[in-house]
Amino acid sequence: MSTPTPRAARKAVIPVAGMGTRFLPATKAVPKELLPVVDRPALQYIVEEAARAGLAEVLMVTGRNKAAIEDFFDRTPELETALEKKGDAGRLAAVQQSTDVAQVHFVRQGEARGLGHAVLQAAAFVGDEPFAVLLGDDLIDARDHLLEQMLAVQAEHGGSVIALLDVGRENIDKYGAVAIEEDSQQGVVTVTGLVEKPPVDEAPSSLAIIGRYVLAPEVFAVLRETAPGRGGEIQLTDALATLVERGHPLHGVVFDGRRYDTGDKLDYLKAVIRLASEREDLGPALRSWLTEFVADLPAEGASQA
Repeated sequence: MSTPTPRAARKAVIPVAGMGTRFLPATKAVPKELLPVVDRPALQYIVEEAARAGLAEVLMVTGRNKAAIEDFFDRTPELETALEKKGDAGRLAAVQQSTDVAQVHFVRQGEARGLGHAVLQAAAFVGDEPFAVLLGDDLIDARDHLLEQMLAVQAEHGGSVIALLDVGRENIDKYGAVAIEEDSQQGVVTVTGLVEKPPVDEAPSSLAIIGRYVLAPEVFAVLRETAPGRGGEIQLTDALATLVERGHPLHGVVFDGRRYDTGDKLDYLKAVIRLASEREDLGPALRSWLTEFVADLPAEGASQA
């Protein structure tokens, strides 16, 4: 067994420089990370997840036209004063929560050169400690402690840890895929290779990398020497593959909980409905309406007037 990394992860990095083209025209003016999932931006869920896992310092890697993200995590004295005067304690607490949940820092990526390049911008912030990377399109349900488990695996084994999801071989060409040791145990696996978006018939498994990583600081040196790969971008997957080739320990936590892909229109709508339907203030009325709505739908194949 490798020697565990002496320091525990304390910081999280959240890349938010993407243009959000899948949600145009809305994202022409509003960063995709601020699109509401019920009544909170998707990005706030991500920051809260990091804070729950004990990562109180968060760096967001932003880009052009993302100033609204910095504004959202800043204080709004005028709004807070107005709510306080109205005695609206509930909304005041909700407004303050976004700034109080964690200490949030920002750095510009400058140009969009891929996830690996975005992570590289965090080198000065991270230093020589392990750190987490959380992608804003992946919402992990607060009841499923994926990040906490990944941090525990990294503390035990050292090296780096990635989150994996079995997406079925027919879908693996949309993701980074991994090869694992045959004697890997269910739940936590040893990763022996990685490839970004392989053809279905060449994929090493149906296990896909999803948007949670706990990385050793050695990844920065490799990213600096990683050439642009698929799509002409510096791929984090390629850097991790190089680390594995050099004997760097890489483990995967296979996730089977609740995940919402807010980067996809249909999954975004599912996330809003699922999360809203479970809330005490919205759930009963929403579930009742959904039942009526589905019952009133015309039967499949019925002719339309």
